[in-house]
Amino acid sequence: QVQLVESGGGLVQPGGSLRLSCVASGRTFRSYGMNWYRQAPGQQREWVATITVIGSTHYADSVKGRFTISRDNTENTVYLQMNSLKPEDTAVYYCNFAYLAAPWGQGTQVTVSS
Repeated sequence: QVQLVESGGGLVQPGGSLRLSCVASGRTFRSYGMNWYRQAPGQQREWVATITVIGSTHYADSVKGRFTISRDNTENTVYLQMNSLKPEDTAVYYCNFAYLAAPWGQGTQVTVSS
């Protein structure tokens, strides 16, 4: 059974940092690119970042230079380091496989507010 479990969210002040984690199970993790997405209240889910099987990374313009995606194939985990957070980064963050998407996990709430 394929499963995605996100964690690491919380409440942070503008300019702060958070590191999100996503543990994937049920597939050969190292064989898949991985994506992070986010969904703000009342908005559609949007793509945030991708890391390929060889470690190449791609980012949405809105987070480029502030967020860093990485992966640990030994732990079946993908990370999202978020720095210089802004109130507009407030959302529920999700991960998923870059193709053959799995059922969505519960996500992790990130709230950026003073």
